[in-house]
Amino acid sequence: MAADLIKDGVYAVGARDWDERHFHGQTYVVKRGVTYNSYLILDDKITLIDTVRKGFEKELIDNIKSVADISKIETVIINHIEPDHSGAFPEILKLCPEAHYYGTKKAREGLLKYYGAAAKNWTDVKAGCSINIGKRTLEFIDAPMIHWPDSMFTYSAFDKILFSNDAFGQHYTTDKVFDDEVDFAVFMEELQKYYANILWPFGSLIGAKLAALSKLEIEMIAPSHGLVLRKYINESFEKYSRWAANACSNKVAVVFETMWGSTALMAEKIAQGITSQGVEVVLFDVAKTDRPDIISYMLEAKGFVFGSSTHDGEMLPLIAGFLCFLKGSKAKGRRAFAFGSYGWSGEAAAQIEETLSKIASFDPALKVVYAPTTEELQKCYEAGREFAKKIKSER
Repeated sequence: MAADLIKDGVYAVGARDWDERHFHGQTYVVKRGVTYNSYLILDDKITLIDTVRKGFEKELIDNIKSVADISKIETVIINHIEPDHSGAFPEILKLCPEAHYYGTKKAREGLLKYYGAAAKNWTDVKAGCSINIGKRTLEFIDAPMIHWPDSMFTYSAFDKILFSNDAFGQHYTTDKVFDDEVDFAVFMEELQKYYANILWPFGSLIGAKLAALSKLEIEMIAPSHGLVLRKYINESFEKYSRWAANACSNKVAVVFETMWGSTALMAEKIAQGITSQGVEVVLFDVAKTDRPDIISYMLEAKGFVFGSSTHDGEMLPLIAGFLCFLKGSKAKGRRAFAFGSYGWSGEAAAQIEETLSKIASFDPALKVVYAPTTEELQKCYEAGREFAKKIKSER
């Protein structure tokens, strides 16, 4: 990656990780890689906004050096300390020891804990604080829990750029820089997937922050992952507003795990019943589909249907892990029901209901002993049909 000019005097100097396929440990499969975006502003005081993940320090430094003398950096802004953003902090601190560093109090505490390193010149940033770097005044916007306690945004009114860190991010590596240089559908797919898998739990905070951001003149959003937004800002704001409000459509996700195929047969019949009422449905076998793709679809789905075989008195392990992750989404207003086959005692359906009782209201469960008969499959179809009718009748 070379330094990319995104606006007069403002460069993207971060790193592209083309080969990364897992993010946040193993929780997020990233099919299109990851970028670690960092931005350099050339003004009276050369300013660096965020760094990159450890292992990509050389790329960051080389990119900076291609447009500026790195020793001349006077200001470093830390919007967020998660290691994918702050991994190069110790190296930057070594190269720019006299620079003035800005971040929240929690950012300073976190950097000390992560790296045992502290900037000699550090200012704890609070909401409404700003600094002048020459032609530009940079305003700091607090954004706690979007998505860590230390998080903040930086806004340059001169450039009309919002440096949004994780907000409006996408896990999408390409040789392009801007949103309008790639396929719109792919861009929106990755924007939605990122929100669903990382930001969904913080919808109420995001909704309030969007209201504040709408008062700013924004011609460009420079996130810390993915492409810079310059054309699809309004579309992205509209999507974020919708997701933050927990708005959803007449869609149903049928998510299941099966041992010997009986629960899969039930899932298929339930889906057929849902389809018969003109409601969109997608089947997801958690053993075969990446979790981020399922979660992304569920973000806009009004109905959740979960199935699991029962093994030794428990639901199967992959669906259990999936539900544990989904529980953290803090989804609201969803309708659901559970189903599954069993040989002995059939606890899985009740365990599904208990796990997700705070994010969905459950209709009565549907259970089958061993393999479903023709009559039992018809009941699955009818259950799907009735569920779809309820979905359509709810606002």
